[in-house]
Amino acid sequence: MPTDIDVVVIGGGQAGLATSYFLRRAGLGHIVLDDQNAPGGAWRHTWDSLHLFSPAQWSSLPGWQMPVSQDTYPTRNEVIDYLARYEDRYHFPVRRPIHVESVSRIQNGLLVTTDRGEWLAKAVVSATGTWSAPYIPDYPGREIFRGRQIHSAQYRNPDNLRGQNVLVVGGGNSGAQILAEVSTVCDAMWVTLQEPVFLPDDVDGRVLFERATAKWQALRDGRTMTAPVGGLGDIVMVPPVRDARARGVLHSMRPFSHFDADGVAWSDGTHARVDVVIWCTGFRPALKHLDPLQICDANGIPRTDGTHARNEERLWLVGYGEWCGAASATLIGVMRSAREAAGNIAQYLRTIQSRSTSAP
Repeated sequence: MPTDIDVVVIGGGQAGLATSYFLRRAGLGHIVLDDQNAPGGAWRHTWDSLHLFSPAQWSSLPGWQMPVSQDTYPTRNEVIDYLARYEDRYHFPVRRPIHVESVSRIQNGLLVTTDRGEWLAKAVVSATGTWSAPYIPDYPGREIFRGRQIHSAQYRNPDNLRGQNVLVVGGGNSGAQILAEVSTVCDAMWVTLQEPVFLPDDVDGRVLFERATAKWQALRDGRTMTAPVGGLGDIVMVPPVRDARARGVLHSMRPFSHFDADGVAWSDGTHARVDVVIWCTGFRPALKHLDPLQICDANGIPRTDGTHARNEERLWLVGYGEWCGAASATLIGVMRSAREAAGNIAQYLRTIQSRSTSAP
C-alpha cells in the first residue's frame, strides 16, 4: 500500500531544498525524494573548474547565506558543500537514493511510484531540473563521425584532450568557459548559432538577477519593459573567459553544415578535422516521470500559471527556467518560485480540507 502524505517533492537539488524550506515554514507534511547518492543535485556533475558568476551572498538559498568564498566567485565544490550543509542545517526530510518512475492520477491524489515504494500525495512538486536531460541537436552525418562526442553534462576537465582538435558547440556561458579551458591544452574551435553576446567586464550575476527581477515585476504588474542588454544567457566575463580573450581565442564561427567521418564541413566547402566534439547545447526539462499525466506539449513542457500546472491542479513545477519563474534555475532566483509554490500548496490543501469537512 502507498504511504499517504500531504506533499511529495521530487528532486533534492537547490529547487527541492528551497521548496522544502518553505513547505516546512508552512507546517506542511512532506518528503523530498532524490535520486542522487549524496547532496548537491546537478552541481555534483558539473566540470571541475566551474565557478559561479555571482558572489556567495548573491548565490544563496532561503534562510542561510552561502559562506563567503576565498575567490570572488564560489567554486562548484563550495556550492556542493553549501547545499550539503544547508540540507543538514534544516534537517529536511530527504530520502535518497530513490528514483521516481512515474506520477499518475488516482482517485484520492497523485500516486508517486519509485524504485523503493509508492507515496500517495495530495500535492506534488516536481523539482528535477534539467541536468539528466542533455540536448544534442541532430546534425546531418553525426552518426558517421568517428571522433568522440560528449555533452557538457559529461565534461570534467581537459586532461584527456591535450594536443587534440576539439570543437566546442554552443554559445552560452558553458560554451565560453569550456572553450576557455580546453584551448589552453589543445587546438579548439568554437561554433555558435549567432555571434555571442559578451557582457561588460563589470557585469556579473548580480546585475543579471536584478534585470530578471525587474522583468518579473513588470510582467506581474502588467507593464511592458525594455530590458537593458544582458540576460541570464549572455556570457559573463569571468577570469578564465577574460584570459581566453587576452590569448585571442575567444571568437566563434557560424554553424557547419554536416559531419563526415573525420570532422565537419561548411556549405562553402571548408573542412575541419575534429577529434572531439563537446556539445554545450543545453538541456531539456527532466520530466519523463510526468508522462502518465499527459500534460506536456510538443516541446515536453507543461503549461503553467507561474509554478502551478494548468492541467493538473495537484502539481507544481519549480526550478526549470523562465517558463515556471523568472531566474528560477539559479540559486538565488529559485527562492521566489519555491515560496510561491509552497504558499499555493498551503492554500490548495486548506481548500480541499474545507471541501471534505463541508461535504454531507
